[in-house]
Order: sequence, then structure tokens, then C-alpha cells
Amino acid sequence: MSDSPLRPRATGRTTLADVARDAGVSPITVSRALRGERAVDPALVERVRLSAHKLGYVPDPAARALASRRSSQVVVLVPLLSNQLFVDLLEAAQGTLRAAGYQTLVGITHYDAAEEEQLLRELLLHRPAGLLITGWQHSQGTRQLLAASEIPCVHLMELEPAGTGGDTGTAPGRHCVGFSQADAAAALTEHLLQRGRRRIAFAAAQLDARTLQRLEGWRLRLQREGLHEPALEWLDPSPSSMALGGDMFARIRSEAPEVDAIFFNNDDLAHGALLQALRLQVQVPQQVAVVGFNDLPGSDQTLPPLTTVRTPRADIGRQAAQRLLALLRGEPVTPRALDVGYELVVRASS
Repeated sequence: MSDSPLRPRATGRTTLADVARDAGVSPITVSRALRGERAVDPALVERVRLSAHKLGYVPDPAARALASRRSSQVVVLVPLLSNQLFVDLLEAAQGTLRAAGYQTLVGITHYDAAEEEQLLRELLLHRPAGLLITGWQHSQGTRQLLAASEIPCVHLMELEPAGTGGDTGTAPGRHCVGFSQADAAAALTEHLLQRGRRRIAFAAAQLDARTLQRLEGWRLRLQREGLHEPALEWLDPSPSSMALGGDMFARIRSEAPEVDAIFFNNDDLAHGALLQALRLQVQVPQQVAVVGFNDLPGSDQTLPPLTTVRTPRADIGRQAAQRLLALLRGEPVTPRALDVGYELVVRASS
């Protein structure tokens, strides 16, 4: 007895042909309708979608990529999704890619180079069309995978370190969208100097590459004034949190009471510091200025409102996705490195 038009084939997996029979259209129309091609009549698209839903049809991305020689997936690797910074970046990138017909495969690396390498190995099995990856600090294995895959790649959040790639942007995988973390930190340090601060501590957690670049910007700016003191570098490899920021503020006040400003490497540490200042009845900024980095939600609502650096993470996600799409279309993309800049946001905490 032959299969009913509404019944999947004997393997139990509903096929594109099953959906086509149910909708009364050709398989190519089903494929185009489910890809969202505008040339397909909206009524046909709705009919195809209803049939696919009724039959439980799930497209096979690998089969689609093999048939069309073009994947519809883009891998995005970010360190964390508990950090609003990367949530904003990812949402902007995904929205841009989705509008162009691409789906995102997200990998969370937890600031771990080995985990990043393993995630990349696994996700490359899906034959993605392209890759968005955070930063430039990768394992040798990851660098080899990027080179061997030959897929278009855009690096996020940072500009390419000097001496790693040349100026032409012709080499695969050498595109980036970000800003100078060191320059932004130097600008924030300069602001504190202009406010008359001379004993400026740097307090940081997590200690990822971008944090260390901010440390270097703070350090170099103070060294130019002859004011750098290694003892005022408060570095903790623990994950960043408000609680840790409060603890660091209390320790600095106790062990280095002469400090008149504290540069926290991100806003969540600074938020915790401001709460601790209220508990300890330390006046900010009269006794000690407090500044942060990233201008996360709530930084304008702290007591006092937090001076910080506003980082354009949504713009980075959007612009990186747009560049990747251009690379996928085979279009020339210049300049190779796109510096989106940063903004110093001065509020009452400094």
C-alpha cells in the first residue's frame, strides 16, 4: 500500500517533498518559501508554512548548504551572555544577519581559549557561511582552524594588534570592528588628571585581554606624568561582580587611604563600589572619585551617577554583521579595520 500524501516516508523523517505534496506546490517553491525569498507569492508562503507546521518539517541546514553550495548560518563566538555588553552586541548582529536571511549559531567561550577552540571545531561541522569572533587572543589551534576554514571572518570589540597583519586587509580573516581599549582608558585617566586627581588606582577583575589593554592605557598615561605607582594596580582574576567591586573599594580605602580616584575596569565593579561607599559613608567624589567603563544600564542612576566610557557595542555588532555580509557577497571591504570610537560620559562620581 502506498504512503498517504500526508504521511512522512518510511524513515519517519518528514521531507521537503512531503511538504510540497501537502501544499500542492513544487519542492523548489517550498524551498524558496521557507527561505523567505520575496519572489514567492505571500499566499503560497503561508500555505507552505502551514503544511510544514502540520507535518512537523524541520529543514536540514547541512543538506540545504550542500544543495545550494551556500550555507545560511553564521557562527558568533562571545565570552559571556551574563554580561549586557555582549547581549547588546549579539542582538544587533543577529538582527542584521536575520534580515539578510542568515541564522546565527552562538558559542559562549567563557574567556577560555581551549573552550573557544573546541566550540569552533564543533560549529565548523555545520559548514557556516561566516564567523564573528570576539577579540584577537586565540589558541594556536583556533588560529589554524580559522585559516584552514577559509570562511569570511570579522573580529569584534578590538582593533587588530600591531604587527599581526599588515595594512591592506587582503588576507582572509583580518577584518575587525572595534575601538582602542587603551586609548579609551587613557582618555578616562586624562579626565581624572584634569580634575586634579594624582593618586589614581586601577581596580580590575576577570583580567581578559580587553581589561589588560585598559590597564595599559591607564598605566602609560600616568607614566607620562610620573604618577604611576605599581602598588595601585588592584588586579583580581575572579569573575567581575558588584560584590567584588564593593570588596575592592573597601580594601583600597583601608590599605591605600591616600588614593583620590579609582578607575574600575567595568561598570558592575564601579556600581558595587558606589554602594560600598554609601555603606562606609565615604563621600564620592569629594573624598575619592569613582569611574567605570562601558556605560551599562543603570550607570546614570547610581548615587552619584557614574562617570564612565560609553562603548558602542550594538553598533559594533551591527557594523560587523554588515561587513561580514559584504564579504559573503564577494564585495571589497575597506578599510580592513573599522574604528567605531568611544565616548567619555562625565557624571557626578568624578
